[in-house]
Amino acid sequence: MSPEEIAEAIRRHVSGDWGELDPHDIAENELGLREGFRLLSVYRTKAGERFYIITEADRSATTVLLPDEY
Repeated sequence: MSPEEIAEAIRRHVSGDWGELDPHDIAENELGLREGFRLLSVYRTKAGERFYIITEADRSATTVLLPDEY
């Protein structure tokens, strides 16, 4: 992943564009926004590698992870 790809994904995550989530997980994120739960997004690099962005429920940290780190 390039720093630019990570920065773009974080911009999308912060704006509520959850990437490749299914409808159930999108609904969970919407609930998470209202109730203060963890937020998850899934994106792909230009090379097609899948990665995750997770924001903790208390909003203390946002982490970028590869699938084997999740």
